[in-house]
Amino acid sequence: MPLELHFGADDLLRIRFAISPLCETHEALRTLRRTDRHGYHLPWLRRMRERVAGLDLSPVWLFMPSSRPGYTPDFLGRPPEVPLADFAAELARLRATDPALARAEMAKSLACMPAAARSPRGRAALADPARTVQELADVTERAWEALVAPDWPRLRTLLEAEIAYRSHQLASGGLRRLFTDLHPRLSWSDDGTLTVRTRTDFAQMQDLDGRGVLLLPSVFVWPDVISGFDPPWQPTVIYPARGIGGLWQEPAGGPALARLLGANRAAVLTALDAPATTSALAHRLGLAISSVSAHLSVLRDAGLLTSRRHGHQVRYERTPLGIALMAGG
Repeated sequence: MPLELHFGADDLLRIRFAISPLCETHEALRTLRRTDRHGYHLPWLRRMRERVAGLDLSPVWLFMPSSRPGYTPDFLGRPPEVPLADFAAELARLRATDPALARAEMAKSLACMPAAARSPRGRAALADPARTVQELADVTERAWEALVAPDWPRLRTLLEAEIAYRSHQLASGGLRRLFTDLHPRLSWSDDGTLTVRTRTDFAQMQDLDGRGVLLLPSVFVWPDVISGFDPPWQPTVIYPARGIGGLWQEPAGGPALARLLGANRAAVLTALDAPATTSALAHRLGLAISSVSAHLSVLRDAGLLTSRRHGHQVRYERTPLGIALMAGG
């Protein structure tokens, strides 16, 4: 059913993007639990099997529906306050959650899952919300360290490139162009309404009342789009970032790719597992900047790369054709 977010004049001035390692951690946990999210993430899931086996995730599973639509407490994945949040700071904010607020959101979540609400763990969670908040924060910290932190530099680079691309869309084509392309379940109307077709069982309407909206790209939210966040939280839309199709693919590369493209050109293409600048690639590969620049131009002209400006930097990333070549077909 749809969620309608109604923008006023002040809300149009308060549209911003951000990256949240805390939200990404909880979306990663949801990916473990929901088979309809596996798809692109199967290589990551295979890598995580042993790590997941060593984690007790039952405290957070209590509040994450495995299949049917439901509600996960907003305080678990609270919207970040800064453009690029630090996990330690976000975890500290989670630990500082008001127990009364946490209990209200946990009760709302458990109301969607009567069996969980009646379970000893469910009753204990509501009986001592302060303790439950700390337990959930402990599980979140362990999940971050085991499942997300090792890949965070790669994920963060992809998310930063996504924000640069969407910011360019907003600047060149306005809100209609941005929201038309952001996700198939999002639509923008000229009366100032953003419609989000979610997995919930009921329709909702929310006036933003000058609070604006936070756009939060995510790797693990695919194929969903998530929105809502009632007060006191910032209205937020979490949507899948571009480029996740090739995120976990191991490059086929090797001698065959070097014979096709030449050793240095193949090395440049292989090194672009995440968007990067010419100087970053030169440093990583130990090649002259002029040489890397020439290789990038040839690869771009061949349709294997694309380039996007981010401030004073130009970042290169593989096109779908480049991703297919690296994946071996």
